[in-house]
Amino acid sequence: MVWAALSSVIGAVLLVAGLPKVRDRARMIRVVRGYKVLPDGVAAVVGSALPYVEILLGIALILGIVPALTGSLSALLFAAFFVGLTINLIRGRLELDCGCFAFGGGTDEIEHIGWWHSTRAATLAIAGSAVALAPSITVVERITGAGVGVFAVTVVCVGLYVRSFMSFGRRPIDDYLTNAAIEMRAVSTISRY
Repeated sequence: MVWAALSSVIGAVLLVAGLPKVRDRARMIRVVRGYKVLPDGVAAVVGSALPYVEILLGIALILGIVPALTGSLSALLFAAFFVGLTINLIRGRLELDCGCFAFGGGTDEIEHIGWWHSTRAATLAIAGSAVALAPSITVVERITGAGVGVFAVTVVCVGLYVRSFMSFGRRPIDDYLTNAAIEMRAVSTISRY
């Protein structure tokens, strides 16, 4: 079951990454070209195909279709992401949209990459390799593991979505409003006299 859950987590991550990219082919091509690792012609082909590759691999990993092959392919894909990210980090090119998940929230603002992105890609590459080398499992283990893996990724995605519009504790707006409230009280106090 652990191997099926791991396979499903990787598959769900690929689905979550690939689905939003299908809608904006031009931006995906710009993201791949932005890495400045591939020639422009090759980057255009990779940028066009990448979302579909992620989606197909994600579905195959969740369903457990040829886990040795799909695990290996996902490991290669994440290793390529790791290499691209690491090369740019070493070059000092931090102002780069990684193109990981929905282009950094769908804004045209320039995103920043960091070692976190590179580490995440390396971790997923290792997980893909583990899936490729995993022993065969039964159908029941596959279904149970797939449910656990997809549920785990869903919980994380929902948590990140909720976090994007809810904040616990003080927010930057609180500081702004606090200063505005102080000014309003000062003005009302002065105007009384």
